[in-house]
Amino acid sequence: MKKILSYFGVLLFVALVLNCGDKQTAEKESDKKDRNMFGHYIPRGLTKTTEGLSPGYAMFSAANSPYTYLVNRKGEVVHEWKGTYAAFNPYLMDDGSVVMGENDPDYPVFGFGGPYGRIQKISWDGKILWDFEYSDTTQILHHDFAVMPNGNILAIAYETSSYDYALARGRKPELIPRSGPWMEKIIEIEPQGTSGGKIVWEWRIVDHLIQDFDETKANYGNVAEHPELFNFNVGDSVPARITQDSLDILKTMGKGGRNLTLDNPYSDIFHINAINYNEELDQIALSSPELSEVFIIDHSVSTEEAAGHQGGNSGKGGDILFRWGNPENYHMGDSTDRKLYYQHDIRWIEKGTPGEGNLTLYNNDIPMGPDSLHYSAIYELDPGLMEDGNYKMMVNDRVGPEEEPVWTYVAKDTISFYGSFISGAHRMENGNTFINEGPKGRLFEVTPDRDVVWEYLVPYRGNIHKPNGDPTDMMPMTYSTFRATFVPADHPALQGKELKPLDPQPEPFVMPPPPPEEDKKT
Repeated sequence: MKKILSYFGVLLFVALVLNCGDKQTAEKESDKKDRNMFGHYIPRGLTKTTEGLSPGYAMFSAANSPYTYLVNRKGEVVHEWKGTYAAFNPYLMDDGSVVMGENDPDYPVFGFGGPYGRIQKISWDGKILWDFEYSDTTQILHHDFAVMPNGNILAIAYETSSYDYALARGRKPELIPRSGPWMEKIIEIEPQGTSGGKIVWEWRIVDHLIQDFDETKANYGNVAEHPELFNFNVGDSVPARITQDSLDILKTMGKGGRNLTLDNPYSDIFHINAINYNEELDQIALSSPELSEVFIIDHSVSTEEAAGHQGGNSGKGGDILFRWGNPENYHMGDSTDRKLYYQHDIRWIEKGTPGEGNLTLYNNDIPMGPDSLHYSAIYELDPGLMEDGNYKMMVNDRVGPEEEPVWTYVAKDTISFYGSFISGAHRMENGNTFINEGPKGRLFEVTPDRDVVWEYLVPYRGNIHKPNGDPTDMMPMTYSTFRATFVPADHPALQGKELKPLDPQPEPFVMPPPPPEEDKKT
């Protein structure tokens, strides 16, 4: 499986992407630039608008910046929130504050796989209302979180484990990183005061594993008979160990992640990258790009029940209630049954919105065939919820996810819509779908008939430096946007607020020109 954002392997991938245009001999030079997944050297800002758009705004955090922006339909910034560190993934509250992840500058141990370690709540007028850190040598917040209606926060976190810990639980030795894998857990945080947080609920993936490798170890069983559990023996074999000299060179170049060691590549074996909460069902949706699957688990259980296989509204404890995307993981199909490829951003469609109760996701890296270009798609899935709160696919004896998405968005030429990592999508109240093509920082709206009616390319990037004072490399993810959200004009947070374009507008980041040909040869 791919680990696009993790480790030094990303360098090779980026190099291929940035040079792929040279192989398209029949294209014009401008077409080559447009095909660049990262959107370098193409016009930024508002690029398309049409009549009859729903009133509202796009909200996003700028790359390598503490700023989160609210942009109107004309592409003008009408409001900004400023955090303390590099911000991402903002959620707008009804009082006008935003809750957003902050990339803590000095977290230990972790350093790739999406850790950030800190959540802040910023008021409409820029005051820090809450600043919560969850980062030490054994655990750290990573990727995504969800704000619950009661104000609590469901967050994804890594927790460290040892090589022996994984071996005793039945993982194959060749799949275990020498420093031990980072296991996954979901914690529910009850904010307290201006910086405190009480963990009031927890779910851990280690309580829901199965393996058919070693009958003398824990979790042994028939994987195909237990799709409600996670197969502990999926994933890539750990690569050959690099030398200390090679590691030193990577770090000198500022590559590979700040806490990369000789022993921890391929530590994030599940890499959960998205979480969403459904209050009506009291359930949690999760996405794992490393498994190329999405899941639903029960939140109505207690922490004790979440560690077992009984209890809660489902009667199944913390086991998987629904899974879709890659049945080969649980021996109920093969590669031809696979539907998802490094997907991101799983969300329920909200009540009162067309498609309510279905799920939307961004399927990032779909291959067109052997040795061919890849493309992205947006899927809307009907999870098959039954009256008793369970899901059809978990009770029918069949191979893999037979149901096709009930709606799909793919670019008309297929390949021009492509972001192999980050990114997201969600359904709007008018039935259109708002999409964030993350690597390029491209935000756009499509109709149910798949017509693009609005498009905006994020023109902003910050200048946050590394803790040692070194600049952060702007390449290749210059304008990258992990998550973006459409905010309707009637959102409670915006009522009574003055939403005039800022004057002056934030300064756009302009890519410097490429080096002259003679410099490239040196």
